Amino acid sequence: MSEIVANGFAAPDAGQLAAIRRRAILSCAVGNFFELFDFTIYGYFAVAITRAFYPSGSMYGTYAAFGAAFLMRPVGAIVIGAYGDRLGRRAALVVTIGIMAGATGAVGLIPTYNSIGYWAPLLLVLCRLLQGFSTGGEWGGAAAFLVEYAPPGKRGLTGSWQQFSTQIGALTGSLSAALLAASLSTDDFYAWGWRIPFLFGFLLGPIGYYLRRKVAETPAFERAVESNTVERAPLRVAVLEYGTRMLQAFGLSIVGCIANYVFSVYLVAYAINTMHLPTGAALSCAVASGAVVVVLTPFVGALSDRIGRRPLILACALLNLVFDYPLFLLAIQGGGFKSLLLALVCNAVFQALFTGAIPSTLAEMFLTRVRYTALSVSYGFAVVLFGGFAPLISTWLVDVTGSPFAPAFYIMTGAALSTIAILSMKEYRDVPLE
Repeated sequence: MSEIVANGFAAPDAGQLAAIRRRAILSCAVGNFFELFDFTIYGYFAVAITRAFYPSGSMYGTYAAFGAAFLMRPVGAIVIGAYGDRLGRRAALVVTIGIMAGATGAVGLIPTYNSIGYWAPLLLVLCRLLQGFSTGGEWGGAAAFLVEYAPPGKRGLTGSWQQFSTQIGALTGSLSAALLAASLSTDDFYAWGWRIPFLFGFLLGPIGYYLRRKVAETPAFERAVESNTVERAPLRVAVLEYGTRMLQAFGLSIVGCIANYVFSVYLVAYAINTMHLPTGAALSCAVASGAVVVVLTPFVGALSDRIGRRPLILACALLNLVFDYPLFLLAIQGGGFKSLLLALVCNAVFQALFTGAIPSTLAEMFLTRVRYTALSVSYGFAVVLFGGFAPLISTWLVDVTGSPFAPAFYIMTGAALSTIAILSMKEYRDVPLE
């Protein structure tokens, strides 16, 4: 926006500024939708992917490839985060959506194991690595972009659109899986039907790319450029000057990551494979759970502008700590559609307390000159250690302990760590973005 004045034009009035904000938020949200739709559909089609690429039928290979993508999230956070802190948020977000669209389309085109042997799972892992790299740069960039565009007093609500749009993407992914499972025969679903959403995600990617190319850079980053405070080595500065805050950001992010992937990915797949719930029914539970998070997220974001971010994320951690074991008992001992649905919906309410507050929380903890890198790396490591491998670790815990409830204690451990991190930090709701 400063470039308008520099070119000899009048600065935008309040109405024009609001329009610029809306366009920026829309472009970011649409891109978030495509990114997370593309990234999360893998989890909802885990059973179909296992049949296509892992002839043993074991879910270990599928979950390992699922987790491999998360290994690249910190790498993407470091590389793309530094790019975004040096050259701008918009430029970095344009890169992420291009990589994601290409990798997602490729997943839908990989021949099966029966056609090309071990090349099939290898190509699958390669595509997942590229997706993880892209998402590692996307999450933090989108959070920084939205919060930096937020009007005064509405950073929580504006930032929550990042998670709202990503949850819409995840919800659409689960809905596509449920609809395909319900409308296709079992043979067709597992033979080729699961590939449709991957190809669809590739075709929609250019729309997000176009929208992001047309939006202006954030006012906060423009101020950093004008004041010559852009860092040449943002990661080094972030670690040296904000190392404690990065540890806190990492810790408070754990509970949202671990609970999301255990409930929405592992437990749904467990219901299909072990409880023998019909695929469409189990995926419908995931759809309902995602819908709850989508609806509640912006309300929680707005509430965080009134009461602060810490109380809401702390509530999420404590609720998971106390109620996740009973929810696992309900889902597994109940053994049916209604019990699984109730367990997933209850946890979705807990999850919304996290999704509505986390973008603004992390963005406010760091200054503009290192914000993209610092929050991306902090969140990226939380996701890789406590999110991406959560389905694999959950499967391993059940095998080792013989208890189907073991994953609940895994989530509870993460919730306890997040509680410690949240209690150690201060509230940043009213801190100016510098």
